[in-house]
Amino acid sequence: MELNPFSHEFHEDPYPTYQWLRDHDPVYRHPDGWYAWSRHEDVLWGSQQPSLLSSAEGTTLEQIDTSLISPMIIFMDPPRHDRQRRLVSRAFTPRAINELESFVRDLAGRYLDRLAEQGGGDFVEDFSALLPSNVIMELIGVPEADRDRLRVAIDTTLERTEEPPFIPEHAFLAMVEMHEYWAGLLAEKRARPDDRMISRLLEAEVVGDDGVATRLTDEEVLGFCQLIGSAGTETVTKLLANAVVLFQRNPDEWRAVLADPSTIPGAVEEILRYWAPSQYQGRVCTEPVTRHGVTVPAGARLLLLTGSANRDERAYPDPDRFDISRGEHVALGFGHGVHFCLGAALARLESRIALEELARRFPDYSVDEAGLERVHMSNVHGFKRVPFAPGRPATG
Repeated sequence: MELNPFSHEFHEDPYPTYQWLRDHDPVYRHPDGWYAWSRHEDVLWGSQQPSLLSSAEGTTLEQIDTSLISPMIIFMDPPRHDRQRRLVSRAFTPRAINELESFVRDLAGRYLDRLAEQGGGDFVEDFSALLPSNVIMELIGVPEADRDRLRVAIDTTLERTEEPPFIPEHAFLAMVEMHEYWAGLLAEKRARPDDRMISRLLEAEVVGDDGVATRLTDEEVLGFCQLIGSAGTETVTKLLANAVVLFQRNPDEWRAVLADPSTIPGAVEEILRYWAPSQYQGRVCTEPVTRHGVTVPAGARLLLLTGSANRDERAYPDPDRFDISRGEHVALGFGHGVHFCLGAALARLESRIALEELARRFPDYSVDEAGLERVHMSNVHGFKRVPFAPGRPATG
């Protein structure tokens, strides 16, 4: 069986392919020379080996010339990675995230109320794409007038065709547009600082092991904006759209949420596991690595299939069952190890609040599954369109 992350058929349902790989070919070699690990134990182990499995050449399968883009933390290995993470993590402290609760709840309520007023719509366009993008752009300091245009550009950068391994021209042009926008905004914030994330990052200092205090360069701040603008929106956008489809297909689980909203944090974790928005993490082997009797040579690109690992029956009982009461487990929806998602706490906050407000307003919602459309991105699993009807309003 061939693994093709660019295939539109694969995007519809990658899980039968993953099952076959785990059972028959856990160290998969593609004819083009790249490899993939599909079992949970291997993906988890690989996520903890940054010196052996490098992120410096990009984390996706597409051929990306990293010299043409601003330095991003996900394209770095320790110790360079550690220095930048210490600096940018100051924007994501538990206190900073918790202070966003009322803002996120007000925003979620506003978008859901508008959905109700118009009698339904596209859950992605009208809610799940708007909420995280406007939260992160508010944090960064993007003017409201620019947000829709920037959100469209971010989505376009992630679109892929079935012709790997190159990035489509329209996606590349969107990358250029986005880079130019962030560069202009950074220059504006340097000239007129405010209390938003860009200004704070420009002023942040960290003392290294040598005792010398350093700051992020403009290019490093630019790279972080590009990263957080994309990763900070796509995961939650897809998670929430996945959620409304999953709950419709699993009505007992939705009834459990309605009966006890305290189950929602567990539901968020199960959605991340069951339909992980991020399906793999790309690495390059710095030296030969052997697993299950198969050696991946130095210099080879290796995919850690987190989407497959999250469905591995060796790690989870009955993994193909959607169960919001599953409890504690080492899921890989936000990665693991040194590259664990910096914005995971924010994504969990946004997702929890969104589902709380959804349950409170639309307990009887429905999704028109005939109108569902998948996104076509090599490393994103989710929906581009989810026709949504709010149903009868909540009472009481």
